[in-house]
Amino acid sequence: MARFDPFQEMDRLSQALFGSRQGPRMMPMDLYREGDHYVLNADLPGIDPNSVDVDVDGQLLSIRAQRTLKDNGETQWLLKERQGGSFLRQLTLGQDIDVDGIAAHYDNGVLSVTIPVSEMTKRRKIEIAAGGRQEALEEPAKQDKSET
Repeated sequence: MARFDPFQEMDRLSQALFGSRQGPRMMPMDLYREGDHYVLNADLPGIDPNSVDVDVDGQLLSIRAQRTLKDNGETQWLLKERQGGSFLRQLTLGQDIDVDGIAAHYDNGVLSVTIPVSEMTKRRKIEIAAGGRQEALEEPAKQDKSET
């Protein structure tokens, strides 16, 4: 069931009435954890891979992309639902991220970013010592045979 968002509906209506929106557009994405890394998938259909930029500044991950619609000046649009322009998404990363290990891959209109968890914060098994008394084993004192 789709949720009604009055702000999104107003934005869509103003887009239809007044033309293109100003400013960067959003890109739909999924983010999930799988084992010891996070996976971010962002939909960027029709985007030239050379226009996609992923960078990390401190704890801020930024994804930028540019879609250029073909229009030679003689184009008469009958339907124009796909937006051109710049796309931007920014995420604040937690302290538990290995920012040097972040990798990105673009395939079939989907940008996949793998974000590893740092070694220090990975889940690890803690060994539990068995309870009870520990006894020290001592050798019996050796008698000096020269005393007899």
